[in-house]
Amino acid sequence: MDTRIQFRVDEETKRLAQIMAESQGRTLSDACRELTEELAEQQRKIITHDQWLTEEVNAAFNKLESGKSKFVSHEEANLDMEARKMKIRNKARK
Repeated sequence: MDTRIQFRVDEETKRLAQIMAESQGRTLSDACRELTEELAEQQRKIITHDQWLTEEVNAAFNKLESGKSKFVSHEEANLDMEARKMKIRNKARK
């Protein structure tokens, strides 16, 4: 089912927007629909990312609670990260 969106703008804004839309072979209604669809798609991506992040955090807590986590010191983590960066830099040079 389609829904209708109405909003008000001043005449000059409408006129200029129509000129721009028509110069692109679209109607003003088409341009508004496309913008609305783009906004909705951006929101879908945010929702999907939030769901993924929640799942990852929950998995990490489940791993912690089950005793399957391995903790490393701040120093160890930094050394590991530097080694990973070095590996990536070396690959990029080749």
